[in-house]
This record gives sequence, C-alpha cells and structure tokens, in this order.
Amino acid sequence: MPWVRQPIEWDVMDAEATSREERRTQGDDLPSGGAGRVAAGIAVSRVLGFLREMVLAFFFGAGPHADVFRTALRGPNLLQNLLGEQTLSASFIPVYSRFLAAGRQEDAGRFAGAIFGLLLAVAGATSLVGVLLAEPIVSLLAPGYLSDAAQVAAGELSVDRFPLAVTAVRIIFPMTGILVLSAWALGVLNSHRRFFVSYVAPSLWNAAIIAALFLAARYGVDQVLGSESYEITPAGQSRLVIAACLGALAGGLLQFGVQIPWALRLMRGFRPRISTKVAGVVEALRAFTPLLAGRGAVQISGYLDYFLASFLAAGAVAALGWAQSLYLLPISLFGMSVAAAELPELARRAADSDRQSMLQRVETGLDQMAFLTVPSAVCYLAFGYLVIGALFRRGQFGVTDNWLVYLVLAGYSLGLVASTTSRLLNNIFYALGQTRVPARIAVERVVLSAGLGVAMMLWLDRFSVGELLAPGGAGSPLFLGAVGLALGAGISSWYELARLLRALTPAVGRVQLPWGRYVRLALVASLSVLPGWGVWVLLSGQWPLLLAAAVLVVFGAFYLALTRALGLARLGNWLGRSGGRHQD
Repeated sequence: MPWVRQPIEWDVMDAEATSREERRTQGDDLPSGGAGRVAAGIAVSRVLGFLREMVLAFFFGAGPHADVFRTALRGPNLLQNLLGEQTLSASFIPVYSRFLAAGRQEDAGRFAGAIFGLLLAVAGATSLVGVLLAEPIVSLLAPGYLSDAAQVAAGELSVDRFPLAVTAVRIIFPMTGILVLSAWALGVLNSHRRFFVSYVAPSLWNAAIIAALFLAARYGVDQVLGSESYEITPAGQSRLVIAACLGALAGGLLQFGVQIPWALRLMRGFRPRISTKVAGVVEALRAFTPLLAGRGAVQISGYLDYFLASFLAAGAVAALGWAQSLYLLPISLFGMSVAAAELPELARRAADSDRQSMLQRVETGLDQMAFLTVPSAVCYLAFGYLVIGALFRRGQFGVTDNWLVYLVLAGYSLGLVASTTSRLLNNIFYALGQTRVPARIAVERVVLSAGLGVAMMLWLDRFSVGELLAPGGAGSPLFLGAVGLALGAGISSWYELARLLRALTPAVGRVQLPWGRYVRLALVASLSVLPGWGVWVLLSGQWPLLLAAAVLVVFGAFYLALTRALGLARLGNWLGRSGGRHQD
C-alpha cells in the first residue's frame, strides 16, 4: 500500500521535473518567505479591523446594539467558515497544487472552474435561504432576544434586539456567498504562492464598514445628545447598525473583486461549470465532507458561546466579540500565516511521499510560530487591559466594559499557543487527504469546551464586574459569565493539540514540539514584561494610545534583544531570509 493514496494518476515525468532534489537546489525545502507575506497582508487587514472595532465601540459600547451587529454577522460567518477559507483551502489547495506540481496547468484550471461553479450554486442558494428565513435564524442564534419586547415595555432595555437583528441579517446574509467565492480566489492565489493580495483583501471589507458608519453618523443620525460625551439615542444607534450591515455587504463585493483579476491571470483552462466529472473534483469533495463536519463542530462551539451569552446580561455577546478580535490577531498573523504558506508545500511533498521533508518543514514552522505566539500570550495577560482601553475605551465604552473584555481575553489567551500550533498540525492531515482525523478531534474539543464553558459560565455569572473591582460594593449591569465561556475554549485547545500529536504518529511519525523552547520563550517574555510595567507606571495618565504603544514597544524591544542575546531569535524567517524565492 502506498504511503499516500492518490485517486488521481499524476504524470510521473512531469512530477520528476519538480523532484525533491531539484526543489532543494532551488531553496524550496527551506521555509519560504510566504509566511511573512501572509502575515504582512493579514497585518494590514487587522489594523483596519481594529479601527473598525474602535468605531463600533465608540458608537455602541458593550450594549444591545453591539449585540445585534455581532449576531447579524454570526449567521453569515457560520456559512462562510463552513464553506469558506479553511475548509475550502484544505480540500482545494492539495489537489490544485498537485496538478501544478505535475505540470498539468490546463487540468488545474478546469478543476478550479468546476469548484467555482459548485460553490457559486451552493453559496447563492444558502444566501437566498438566509434572507427568507431571517426570523428563525435569529431565533436560533440569539433566543434570548425573544424576551426583549417585554423588557422594553418594562423600561429595563432601550431597544428590542430581535426585529432589529432580523433586518440586519436580511441585509448582510448575501455577503456570505460573496465571501465564499473570495475564499476560492484565495485558494488559487495561495497555490501559486501569491499570498499578499488574498490576505490584504479583507481590509476592504473593514474599510467599507468604517466608511458606512461615519457616513451614517454624519448624514443619517441627527439624534445626538450632548456635545462632549457624544451620546446617541437608541433610534440613532439602530440606524447605525443598519448602515454597518450595508457597509459589510459592499465590503464583501470589494474583497472578492480585488482578488479575481489576479486569480484569472494565473489560470489556464479556467471555465466555470457545475460538474463532478472534472479530474480532481471527486477527490476534493471527498476531503471536503469530513472537513465540513469538523468545521461545523467548531462553528457549533462558537454558536453555543453566543447562544449561551444571549441569555446573559446585555453586553456579554459584544464582550466575546471584542475579546475574540484581539485573540484571533496572533492566531491569524503567526498561526494562519505559517499554515497557509506551508499547505501547498506539504501537499507537493505528500505527492512525493517525502515524509522526512514534511516533518522538517512542520517542525521548522512550529519553531517559527512559537517565537511570536508565546510572547503574544504573555503580552495579553500582562497588558491586555491597557491595550483594550487604548483601542476601545471612548464614547459608550467605559471602565467596566474594559475590565470585562480584558478578563474574557485572558481566558482565551490561555489556549493561544495550542490553537496556533494546531493550525499547522492540521495541515499534515490535509496534505495527506486524511481529513476525517482532525474533524473527529475537533468534535471532541467542542464537546469538552461546551461542558467546561457552561459549568464555569454558570458559576462566574453570579458575580458582576463592579463587585470584582470593589468587593462588597455596588454591582454593575455587566457580569462575568462570558469569562467562563472563554476559559472553556482556552483549556480545550490544549486537549485538541494533545490529540493531534497522538494521531500524527502513525501517519507520518512523531512530531516533536519545541517544549523547551516554549518554556524559554515564556520566561524571556515574562522578564520583558517588567520594563513594560515600568513604562506603564511612569507614563500613567498620558494619552491611552500613546501609553499603550510605548509599553508594547518597550516590551517587544526587550523581548527581541533578550532572545537575540540568548540565541533564541527567529525573526529572519518572518522577514523572508530563509531561502524562499517566490515573490508575489
């Protein structure tokens, strides 16, 4: 039995033209600069993403309108994540990359066209269903909103979130199909080692939401109370929610539109069609099904968090969203960037049954990721409150909002290193076509996360943020239940990592995690916290953004200096100094 079963008969002579020996002479067995280009594109998008979150915090705070916008995004995001980037990349890129490695450019283009046609049909149908069934969708996503009408009548809540969320979902749901097609374009570009464009494109989505909010605030919202505090009436905030949804829809069109010309230039033989008879399509669909189940389990986990949070005090859903925006930043920059750059390369080596080369690339990638993910986790635990305050604490976002989001972020951060590591380990299974294994492990993680999260949520939701800050004092409208959900997610991430390592041994051999390096990097990062705290104390009272920037710069500078002095630095890999020769 061959080490990797290949349903497609690859052209042996073409494959020999890209043999392992030739790739080594070209530097391909070294980590390419692809991860750095992915990280650069993601960084641009994330900067605009944080600007978007700052604008949302200014206009809405951790209140009911912020809850509505988060809920409106949940349905489209669910389908996008099920059909989109990670699922599609893991099933599409290995097949497409092997066509390219074998020199079968025309077959690669036909395969891409057939996948595009199938996605267009599925995404269009699901978008239409989402518009027509907005009310039951909101009922499933946030059943807690159904009691809002009674609370509004009793004067306990300023807005009925249910009808507003239904309108928002109807506006934003067509964005789903557009972003799924955008994920297809990303898969094509990544397979051709064109990383920057596909990962910078989401910045247009963020920019469109920001522009829509400011335009609405300038021309569509005239019910503003107070010139100093800039308080907006509930009716004005409702108009801003609708504007943000319209901006998201326009941004999805821009995100796809900027990628498609690049993708079309790279393909030969591309013609959109709905067919399963095109070479490679059946194999991709076979890989897609367990991936869909695995991603579905992950999405159910996220859905459960928001489902449960909708029963908590208003603001819990928004707090989860703001904490996740920060938590996902290092995962995207330092986890997804390496994983995205390595998946096409691992797929090529899987086609050659080059197990040793795969292990070397993965272990080098893990080492590269650890250099930046470990200090990120330490930084969030030490300076998360400061960062959140600098980014979001203005307008409707106050001190108790700041503390709640920080505590949720701390809970998520406990699993940061495990989550980023798992992203790369999953790629080994994807490259081998063994997508059922990570899917099964994902289901196990979701069950554990839900169990732990519910138990800790119920316990912590007895305490308010105000009571935490001043024991025995007055409470606040914000409670700590969301922190329990984050803790459950953080702990279960380590379970997933342990299960993946065990499952990989019979597939490719034992993968050695750099545990000693993790510990050394954590100690160095902890030492680097001390000068950062010193700057925080010395500059206390300064402009929050300036203060946070100064603290983070000092922390980062000390970390880089200490790792360099101790021989632990790996910054060169991120700057593309590791032998990669492929440029966008």
